[in-house]
Amino acid sequence: MEFVRLLLVFLHLLGMGMLIAMFFVQRRAGADAPLNKGWLHGSALQLLTGVALMGLAPLTDQDYDNIKIGVKLLVLVVIGGLVAVNLSKPKPATWLTPTLAGLVVVNVGIAVFWT
Repeated sequence: MEFVRLLLVFLHLLGMGMLIAMFFVQRRAGADAPLNKGWLHGSALQLLTGVALMGLAPLTDQDYDNIKIGVKLLVLVVIGGLVAVNLSKPKPATWLTPTLAGLVVVNVGIAVFWT
């Protein structure tokens, strides 16, 4: 069971890395480029692996702070919602990419510094 937990943590971190990489991909594409679908894929990977980790918590004797996880989930839902709303637009708002990147950094900060 520990291997499954570590695999989920690995995939969760890859999802976070994908979201950070999407900021650089989006910046390189330019302000007129449509929003990259990688934002949605990264946030979905984070959501699925995070929910799976919480579901496995009793089986792996992990004790997570439910309020912390709830705040992280809220930030991730905001990221996913912003991406879903703006994905079909030919040109996203200029504030969108920095906002998404900031929310990703906030989520990482919550994960690391909230004890």
